[in-house]
Amino acid sequence: METTKKSTRKSESKASDEKIKSAYINYLLTEGKQPASVFKFCLDNGMKEDDFYTHFGSFEALERNIWKGFIDVTISRLEADASFNEFSSREKVLAFYFTLLEELRANRSYVLLQLGHVKRIEFTPGYLKSFKETFETFFENLLNQGKGKGEVATRPYLDKRYPQLFWLHFGFILTFWKDDDSTAFEKTDAAVEKSVNLAFDLIGKGAVDAAIDFGKFLYQNKR
Repeated sequence: METTKKSTRKSESKASDEKIKSAYINYLLTEGKQPASVFKFCLDNGMKEDDFYTHFGSFEALERNIWKGFIDVTISRLEADASFNEFSSREKVLAFYFTLLEELRANRSYVLLQLGHVKRIEFTPGYLKSFKETFETFFENLLNQGKGKGEVATRPYLDKRYPQLFWLHFGFILTFWKDDDSTAFEKTDAAVEKSVNLAFDLIGKGAVDAAIDFGKFLYQNKR
């Protein structure tokens, strides 16, 4: 009986959490700005102010939760795929980016609205801080596995910065995707594949051919 009560409370908590996030995203997309206050936001959406603070301490904390949700869902989807563990490190990174971009695409209007205020992702806006922490932890684990398999070169001092370098790489991909108006974001898919291949050639062997190929791609698609 106690287990049932706990399960019910957990279900209700999750539903309320999702309701708040959905209402907040809808407000941003229709108004183009944050609500004037938590009180007004809750009043307009039929919630109690205390319900909001049960889940989030502020609108900023809410935004961090929304973005972290994108990457948490991405990693959960990958880990649920039995074949993912059999991939090479390069294939895992490609799968990660393509899966994450699917999540972002489902929320593209919200993502573009927030990215519109960011010129350089490496400065890490507040709403991306939890996202970045999860991103770098995921890549650290993935690349360490790659070192064990000989897929990633061990270089003193430099290899410890690989997760941070991939964060900058993600910034490039996100910016490219933001400006991409090709059908089904085909150019972004190509940019992901070519840039990941180049990245792994740089942290492995034989970077020259990949660098030339990627340079040609960027030149042909520059605006």
